[in-house]
Amino acid sequence: MDRAIDIARQVANTDISVLVTGESGTGKEFFPKIIHQLSPRKHGPYIAVNCGAIPEGTIDSELFGHEKGSFTGAHEARKGYFEVVNGGTIFLDEVAELPLSTQVRLLRVLESGEFLRVGSSKVLKTDARIVAASNINIPDAIVAGKFRQDLFYRLSTVPIFVPSLRERKEDIYLLFRKFSADAAEKYRMPPVELEEDAQKLLINYRWPGNIRQLKNLTEQISIIEKNRSVNAEILMKYLPQGPMTELPVLYKGANASQLSERELLYKVLFDMKKDVNDLKQLVLTLMQNESTQVQVTENSSKIMQRLYKELEDIRDPDHPVIVHPEENDKTIEEPIQEPEEVEESFSLIRKEKEFIERALKKYNGRRKDAAKDLGISERTLYRKIKEYNIE
Repeated sequence: MDRAIDIARQVANTDISVLVTGESGTGKEFFPKIIHQLSPRKHGPYIAVNCGAIPEGTIDSELFGHEKGSFTGAHEARKGYFEVVNGGTIFLDEVAELPLSTQVRLLRVLESGEFLRVGSSKVLKTDARIVAASNINIPDAIVAGKFRQDLFYRLSTVPIFVPSLRERKEDIYLLFRKFSADAAEKYRMPPVELEEDAQKLLINYRWPGNIRQLKNLTEQISIIEKNRSVNAEILMKYLPQGPMTELPVLYKGANASQLSERELLYKVLFDMKKDVNDLKQLVLTLMQNESTQVQVTENSSKIMQRLYKELEDIRDPDHPVIVHPEENDKTIEEPIQEPEEVEESFSLIRKEKEFIERALKKYNGRRKDAAKDLGISERTLYRKIKEYNIE
């Protein structure tokens, strides 16, 4: 921690861009303030921007401004943060959340100080010191194609890593005392003190939420506990138990669970292929049976009928089905013939055309009913009929 603060102090007198990294809750937002207050820009403006909290559609307007009428709702021209903070410092928190198009604009600002308002062709200049922060591993984001490599190198001219609270255990109790004194002054009550066993428990806890979690816990104890001396048993009630993860939450859009038409068709084909393989295995088992007289029970007959029906739907018309189950509770007297090896076709277009033809035949050419049975729209069915020249 001393090393991180020392770097911030040394880099403050320059205009070099700084990238602050570390886990969520470690206090990364204080380092831009340290850099700004110790720099010649301390009398200039300071703006902190949470890039992850601004919608993707408005982030360019927020950072670079826009002209009147440049988009719906732009009733008047507006200055962006880079224009307002000219001569000062701008802190871009969660910079890895920026869209790729905005990253290109930001790279130009870093390289030349130039930018364009949304809807304008006039080049503007800014003299803003940029300090960025992120709690995710940016090299991993680069590999995943979510962050530009050239922007990473430009931002991290001077990197500062803020260690987690569990990596500096000697600070935990000192911070607790500081937050306890702040809470006592704020709520006008005596400060909370920890007994020796509670101090050990506090220091050995993992603190996945880092300083933010410690501060919240201290305020909870200060407000709720009437006794100002807290032991380990009382402290345990405020420490969350169970496994916790430090990974960021992944968000899936509202349409993430919806499958495309092609994916649904693939799923149907593979399910049918599985049933055909099951049927082959069943026939092989029957062939290996020493007895040629097979008693078909009611349950097995139903299973066989279902599998034969599915086989009828996709088999080659030149290769008829070899064996058909007879009436329930009857014996198959005919010997089982040697099965022929059927080469299955996995052509998606052929199968799709085949399904459409069967559906149209089933409903006597009524496209609406056929489309409903196929699980597609009537317009899509009409397009497929024209595409495959189906009569």
